[in-house]
Amino acid sequence: MVLRSCWKSRHKNSTGRAPFWIRSGLAVLLWFCVAQFTCGSEAVEESKSVVQKDAEFDVTYNDTVTSANQTIYAFNHTVSRNKTEGVRVTVDVLSQGFESPILFVVRQKQAVLSFQVPLILRGLYQRKYPYNHVGRTLCQPPTRAASETQYFFVDVSTLSSQGTNYHLRVSRVESFTLLTDKKFSFTASPSQPQYFKYVFPDGVDTVIVKVNSDMNFPCSVMSVQDIQCPVYDLDNNVAFIGMYQTMTKKGAITVQRKDFPSNSFYVVVVVKTEDEACGGPLRFYPLRPDELIDAGNRTKVLDVVVSPAINSEVYVMGMLFCLGIFLSFYLLTLLVACLENKRMNMKREVFQNPADMSPAETGKTPASPYEYGSFADNGSTLSSEAITDSATSTDNNYGYMERTLDSVGRSRQESLSSVEEDDYDTLEDINSDKNIVRTKKFLCVSDLARKDKRVLSKKYQIYFWNIATIAVFYALPVIQLVITYQTVVNVTGNQDICFYNFLCAHPLGALSAFNNILSNLGYVLLGLLFLLIVLKRDIVHNRALVRNDLNALECGIPKHFGLFYAMGTALMMEGLLSACYHVCPNYTNFQFDTSFMYMIAGLCMLKLYQKRHPDINASAYTAYASLAAVIFFSVLGVVFGKGNTVFWIIFSVIHILATLLLSTQLYYMGRWRLDSGVLRRMVYIIYTDCIRQCSGPMYIDRMVLLVMGNIINWSLAAYGLIERPNDFASYLLAIAICNLLLYFAFYIIMKLRSSERIQCLPLVCILFTAVVWGFALYFFFQGLSTWQKTPAESREHNRDCILLSFFDDHDIWHFLSSIAMFGSFLVLLTMDDDLDTVQRDKIFVF
Repeated sequence: MVLRSCWKSRHKNSTGRAPFWIRSGLAVLLWFCVAQFTCGSEAVEESKSVVQKDAEFDVTYNDTVTSANQTIYAFNHTVSRNKTEGVRVTVDVLSQGFESPILFVVRQKQAVLSFQVPLILRGLYQRKYPYNHVGRTLCQPPTRAASETQYFFVDVSTLSSQGTNYHLRVSRVESFTLLTDKKFSFTASPSQPQYFKYVFPDGVDTVIVKVNSDMNFPCSVMSVQDIQCPVYDLDNNVAFIGMYQTMTKKGAITVQRKDFPSNSFYVVVVVKTEDEACGGPLRFYPLRPDELIDAGNRTKVLDVVVSPAINSEVYVMGMLFCLGIFLSFYLLTLLVACLENKRMNMKREVFQNPADMSPAETGKTPASPYEYGSFADNGSTLSSEAITDSATSTDNNYGYMERTLDSVGRSRQESLSSVEEDDYDTLEDINSDKNIVRTKKFLCVSDLARKDKRVLSKKYQIYFWNIATIAVFYALPVIQLVITYQTVVNVTGNQDICFYNFLCAHPLGALSAFNNILSNLGYVLLGLLFLLIVLKRDIVHNRALVRNDLNALECGIPKHFGLFYAMGTALMMEGLLSACYHVCPNYTNFQFDTSFMYMIAGLCMLKLYQKRHPDINASAYTAYASLAAVIFFSVLGVVFGKGNTVFWIIFSVIHILATLLLSTQLYYMGRWRLDSGVLRRMVYIIYTDCIRQCSGPMYIDRMVLLVMGNIINWSLAAYGLIERPNDFASYLLAIAICNLLLYFAFYIIMKLRSSERIQCLPLVCILFTAVVWGFALYFFFQGLSTWQKTPAESREHNRDCILLSFFDDHDIWHFLSSIAMFGSFLVLLTMDDDLDTVQRDKIFVF
């Protein structure tokens, strides 16, 4: 209670007026503070003076600024709605006051621009480059009036107590608005960027902005930005908005009216502080973090020209041209099919005359191909009679018996599910028989076509189904990824992500280079056409088997179409994935463009081998596993192979070992074992065949092919190890193509050497394909872009369109290479048609 009473007493006293002495003290204190503030303000006003001057254009003002004075330059100029004039502020500071720079602030009606001099620009690793000479173009705010006088002010101030001398000049920019198809030259540097305005003329919806220079360096950046303030025209902010790309000598950006609501845009050119982004040398690392580095002379002379791009009529013409070329192959194929059908009908009418029956129908054995040529055997020449006797004896000794039409017909009616490939091979006596048959000196196709045809057909059909499955699972993520790439390019405006030929990149919708995508249509259409041709042949062959046609059952190369279906599917997928690659070509997705090229090369080699080795050709699982390993090494080479000596040593060793193992497999027809005793057997063979007695190889032709193949592959391995090319994927593809060409040439030579003939259609395909391949490779090596260099260096290879103002050299490569691949497939399909009436025990294996 006492405390409460005390509190109440104090509370009552506090509500009363304060004592007089307190109120007097507060009044004196308040008067003292106001007096001090007023005196301080007067002192500041006395210590720092502000001077405003009416200034004029094209006059150089030489003044000095300190912390005690601030100068404001007032300018006015007339702005017209129909005419845009650029205004440029140029400042040159004569002293080296890096610690207290001069601040320049340009105040406009709707924008403020500020910069310091010396201007400090940063490079990699926080390098600092000072610039005493700075030039900036003012952003021009739009005006709605027909003519309006606008004012702007340039404030100059510093915190340095020492006087700093500077030169200020404000001038009008000539040719600030670019004209269509009119070249304009200018000079730029890191501290003096330039930008110009372009207005779309009536009737033009797309233009291409080209910036060129005779100087590789200094590295520069060209940008296209919307008409708005501020304009980002320094090295550290030019990537903030719009589309941009680095450049050395060439730069080009295609601009569409729909992307700029104001129907106009700025072309900004900035010189970078360093050249590393353009592939130039990297400057030394500063010894101290705050050390300023002299950038030297980084002035660059450039010229800019804006030209109208193609219109919609050229797009339509390009698409019709592309479709017309490849649809003409459909018409040509239909015409050839009609002529072939007519010829076959005439042939059937002739065969109805018994006097004109074929040797197969009369029971006569066709002449052996060796009757028109001979093989050397330890210096002796075998006559045709000796070969015939040998073939007869081997048929009796090695269990090969000609089947009657009735037995063949009955076997065709058996259930496919009741026969498996292993049912024939697992028996020990059959395995022993294989060792005998496949090691004969002269093999015939009948020796390597002993397995049931239905089993082999099922085996080779797996090639098609496997590649179809691979295509689906491979293509879907690829399509998703390249769509993401294109979206990133469109959103960020970074034109350095994708390596286009910017001088001939025609956009359509969200796609940046529609012409490079369209030109891949030939792979898809011609691959589909090849599948239709194979399907027609497959149907005709099956009909012949159903009616027990002797030629289809016992003559010619065994017809297995599964690999052909796989080849046609691979060609179509090559077109699809090449189109995906060209959505945004760069080194990370180049694998999309090459994966099915490896597939095509591998399938073609397998098909060549399968023609005369149907029983011992690789299974689909083994083949695709091997191709998967190739693609795996391709990815490793792209990611880790550039300049990596360890990787190249490992790859070269694997390449040579794989070549030796494959050579052994081919030479012994698979009749060898890779086990712990392989080294002992190798030493024994070398001792008996080379040391104890010098005897030549038993299979001379095979040995010649394998020796040449080893020479080529060892040479390619040595080249890769020594040179270490940057484009590992193309290097790997070159290995596959060289081996394919070697085997194909060997096949043709041996076919002619065996007195087999090449019919008119495959001969025409061979000649036509060789010519087309020659022209295709010419356009391929033009090299319009390369992701092995920086984007700026890649643009130095860019060229204008050369066909219909729509297609470039690489598009023509797509056209010609698709036609050449289609022709190559036709050669493989028709090359052995001359053997369709020759019994298989008269067709030799090589």
